[in-house]
Amino acid sequence: MGKLVLYRLGFAVPQLLVVSVLVFSLTYLVPGSPAAAILGVAATPESIAQVEQQLGLDRPPLERMVEWFGGLLTGDLGTAYRSGLPVTEMLAQRMPATLSMILGGMIVALVIGVGVGVYTGTRPGTTADRVLTGGTVLGIAIPEFWLGMILTTVFASWLGWLPIVGWVPLSEDPLGWLRGLILPSLTLGLTGGAIIARQTRAAMVSALAAPYTDTLTAAGVSRGRVLYRYGVKNALVPVLASAGVVFAILIGVSFVIERVFSFPGLGSLMLTSTIGQDFPVVQGVVLLTATLVIAVNLLLDICYGLINPQARPA
Repeated sequence: MGKLVLYRLGFAVPQLLVVSVLVFSLTYLVPGSPAAAILGVAATPESIAQVEQQLGLDRPPLERMVEWFGGLLTGDLGTAYRSGLPVTEMLAQRMPATLSMILGGMIVALVIGVGVGVYTGTRPGTTADRVLTGGTVLGIAIPEFWLGMILTTVFASWLGWLPIVGWVPLSEDPLGWLRGLILPSLTLGLTGGAIIARQTRAAMVSALAAPYTDTLTAAGVSRGRVLYRYGVKNALVPVLASAGVVFAILIGVSFVIERVFSFPGLGSLMLTSTIGQDFPVVQGVVLLTATLVIAVNLLLDICYGLINPQARPA
């Protein structure tokens, strides 16, 4: 397993390096001047030049890049142009809300996706299979923000079962934190669950049609043991790959869903910072989300190696 971890890390480090360079390049790819955005209607060429000098935007790109990468090594992502706060501190304040929503959505997606996929994969061609498979198509097609508004209208406004504004810090009220995550997690997880369910169903049908299934059945192994001991285990190999894709999708969609449920997460921070051309904050959010995706895919690759010995390096 040590070789597998080192092998996967060998791919993750260059990915992070490339992402870091692209993130830094955002400052030069976006038209306009952050100084002009900060000054607004009061901007003049002289005042813009003065603010750019204060922010260090007039320095050569290579010098700024070396300084930025030096800060990354110590965990310093710079200072926000507008608020003057450290970007690391701002991300730390917003991270719990976004992570809570994403993890909740991922749990819902895995429970629904694996459960529905295993159920339909063991009953191909039945009425239940057709109905649930059709439901997965609907789940993929529905826009998440629209689904979020429908769930809020029904369960929060009409029935009053759940709060409209969902975010409550876990440290303040664990029960309120959990109740506030139900609707956002369902909104995120239903689409992801539909994707995983389709992949799981296909993998289960393929696994149960493999020759080893007939061999085990002929040897007297019970149907339940064949299904869940061997079939599900082998079906999870391709499902892990789809789980990584779903996690990346959930991160992007969560930025939109935060607006629906008024979550003070990275999405709202990213939006306001992009409009205000607060590039250090935008760079920090992009780098953090990219790191999360790479880290989760690294973890899934390791799990893939644990399940499938053929994927382990020699």
